[in-house]
Amino acid sequence: MTGDRLRCWSAGESGIRVAVKVTPRARAVGVGGLAASADGPRLRIAVTEAPEDGRASKAACQALAKALGVAKGRVAVASGEASREKMLFVAEAADEVGARLDQLAEIDP
Repeated sequence: MTGDRLRCWSAGESGIRVAVKVTPRARAVGVGGLAASADGPRLRIAVTEAPEDGRASKAACQALAKALGVAKGRVAVASGEASREKMLFVAEAADEVGARLDQLAEIDP
């Protein structure tokens, strides 16, 4: 991703915040591509779970963890639990997963 393009993630001291748009009840799980949003680009995550009782949120965290190659427990919902537009927190250093997030953002869904 070039420097003049917006990112869907930002690094902090203890990890990375990733803006995502979750599509529940999808036919297949998938992570990749960007969705436009009023507050900037969001990484697309499709999950097969229904948006009930936090199941889609949990599935989104698991899908992102798998796509990044990190443990499931390292990804959690930071905000937007009941919304399709969420902020996920990845408890990993930016130099370890930032490049992979940029690659995922480049994938055409």
